[in-house]
Amino acid sequence: MHPSIQAGGNEGSPRLIRGVGLGSATALNMIDMIGVGPFITIPLILSAMGGPQAMLGWIFGALFAVCDGLVWAELGAAMPGSGGSYRYLREIYGPHRLGRLISFLFIWQLSFSAPLSIASGSIGLASYASYLWPRLENQFVARNWSMQIPVLGTMQVRWIVSGATFIAIGVVLLVVILLYRKITSIGWMSKLLWLGVMGTIGWIIFAGLTHFNASQAFSFPPGAFHLSHGFFLGLGSAMLIATYDYWGYYNVSFLGDEVKDPEKTIPRALLLSILIVACLYVVMNICILGVVPWQEITGSGQSNRGLYVISIFMARVYGPWAAKLATCLVMWAAFASVFSLLLGYSRVPYAAALDGNYFRAFARVHPQHRFPYVSLVALGGTAMLFCFFSLADVIAALVVIRITLQFLMQAIGLIVLRIRRPDLPRPFRMWLYPLPALIAILGFFFILVYRVNSLAQIRYALVIVLTGTVIFMARSWRNREWPFGNAVPVPAAEVSSS
Repeated sequence: MHPSIQAGGNEGSPRLIRGVGLGSATALNMIDMIGVGPFITIPLILSAMGGPQAMLGWIFGALFAVCDGLVWAELGAAMPGSGGSYRYLREIYGPHRLGRLISFLFIWQLSFSAPLSIASGSIGLASYASYLWPRLENQFVARNWSMQIPVLGTMQVRWIVSGATFIAIGVVLLVVILLYRKITSIGWMSKLLWLGVMGTIGWIIFAGLTHFNASQAFSFPPGAFHLSHGFFLGLGSAMLIATYDYWGYYNVSFLGDEVKDPEKTIPRALLLSILIVACLYVVMNICILGVVPWQEITGSGQSNRGLYVISIFMARVYGPWAAKLATCLVMWAAFASVFSLLLGYSRVPYAAALDGNYFRAFARVHPQHRFPYVSLVALGGTAMLFCFFSLADVIAALVVIRITLQFLMQAIGLIVLRIRRPDLPRPFRMWLYPLPALIAILGFFFILVYRVNSLAQIRYALVIVLTGTVIFMARSWRNREWPFGNAVPVPAAEVSSS
């Protein structure tokens, strides 16, 4: 048995509240998945493949999301505690040996990838605000920073300061303030935000279907489906963006200790959110291409400016008033995404700190409202710094880092756990095991390698692995823990449950 990780190391410590049911869990997943992603990455994905054949990225992305979702569903039902991947990786690879290193590296990368994800939603919201106030796009500063690293090569980062940058930072700050309260006050917020997101997508689909031009939507360029080297490079880039847009279906896994009946709720919320969102994405994007020519959209994707394609779409269909209203709705969806992301991710360093496998301060729980406030503020603050980067760079770095240090290790780990622990209770078992896990693994490798300039983001991931390993080894040597000794601190949860 794997005791649920609870807040505090004794009976008098504050504990998390199981206040999230299936409806709230599915809503949180969906607003996390949808957010601003599909509204602002359409130009990026079309420019990656140079035409509407980029829809293949959405379709294959949905397939991999389902396969990986089954990985999360089995692990989440078997180990339904707060922490998500941290908890899974720790148990899969051995909580007192290699699992400590791998789970620490996951938390270490999350310190970068989670704020990157939060920042992407904030940057997207600010980009749509630029449609209402064009002067926000004026750049005050745009600089490239580079550093030569032995063996790995040159690391390059581009940072930008514009009016939209300060809007993005303000959004993150507002979300931190809203989340600075107990979980039962957040359930109704998630459902309200979900209604705004679904209303926006429903309106877009309705407008597209009633003004649909099939010949325009499917006007493929010559050689669009020629299986050349360039085709697969474009497909890899398109799938990277689609992967980013689908991510979020696992958000409920990070809230295991706050979910009602988690063994059933987690798998159901995961699969429901994937299937619903996948259908919405494909239909919505085809509708947009039936109104706005793809040649016009790809221009925005290449310049990384003017990405407010939904605003342009609504202006073509109904006029300026609709464009402004749609812009506000997309900004609502982006805000909902940032809200959900920061809520879910703030629980992960908290769970690791309880195990003694991360910095101790992150285990602190607010004495009155009972939420991990240090983790919440730390991730929010880091996200504000990442708001200075461009959206394309944020997405690419986020996806590569997370695939390398989380999704691949987890998909492989599910197979390892089946072999090592066949006796482990599994309330939900992966359908067609091990085929979905193998498909997810191959898909992630394809996205990592088969893209233009793929080495740039892989270097980021390698630097995080190396620095994280050094920090882990230094902490282990100081505390005489594995691999320098046998003394491993007993997790607070195990102490309180014994």
